Amino acid sequence: MNFGKQIKIENLDLFYGNFHALKGINLGINENEITAFIGPSGCGKSTLLKSINRMNDMVEGCRITGKIMVGGCDILDRRVDVNSLRKNVGMVFQKPNPFPMSIYDNIAYGPRTHGMKKKAELDEIVEKSLRNAAIWDELKDDLKKSALALSGGQQQRLCIARALAVQPEILLMDEPTSALDPISTSKIEDCVLELKKKYTIVIVTHNMQQAVRISDRTVFFLLGEIVEVGRTEQVFSRPKMKRTEDYITGRFG
Repeated sequence: MNFGKQIKIENLDLFYGNFHALKGINLGINENEITAFIGPSGCGKSTLLKSINRMNDMVEGCRITGKIMVGGCDILDRRVDVNSLRKNVGMVFQKPNPFPMSIYDNIAYGPRTHGMKKKAELDEIVEKSLRNAAIWDELKDDLKKSALALSGGQQQRLCIARALAVQPEILLMDEPTSALDPISTSKIEDCVLELKKKYTIVIVTHNMQQAVRISDRTVFFLLGEIVEVGRTEQVFSRPKMKRTEDYITGRFG
């Protein structure tokens, strides 16, 4: 199933038991752009991000109403194959989580799961994915080395490469640089800017400067609601809502 690159969220409400975590979310996410989700901790950013590839299915007591359209498909329809969805909508987490196996096998894992067996094809996917994650030159001579021996920044770029290996259309990133040093952060930001030529990217970040540096559009969340959406330059330089201005300027409290 080909889902496509565009995301449209309509009248979305999400509950964890009796807690109303997301309230009346309506949002369009453009293809081949980077959309940043900003806002204080616990405001719903990561909850919405994880809903876009149905990771909240794993949370007991989670209930969602409304629609999340990826391409022309409502992914909340229980007839949607979640494995196919997650092949199309890749996810990179806050903390690098390489598998305890070689660099090569980390990247080849997804394609093998989806039935790719030929070594030549796997070799090509591994190289292409590592190149797209801007780490091929660093790792090409160490593909048999354990991924766990890499630095934190290298592990995170490896995890990006692993997500790309199954050829998604959309890449979701949940604070992918929060645990990294400034040099590693810069490398990943450069990588993400390059990747938007091929992918739709949604990134959750607490780093205002990062949102300004890399995103095309910014969505500000507060208490489970979207307060403001706009081009990043407009949101940060001419916010329409006082709550947005207070958060950006640090007066929020």
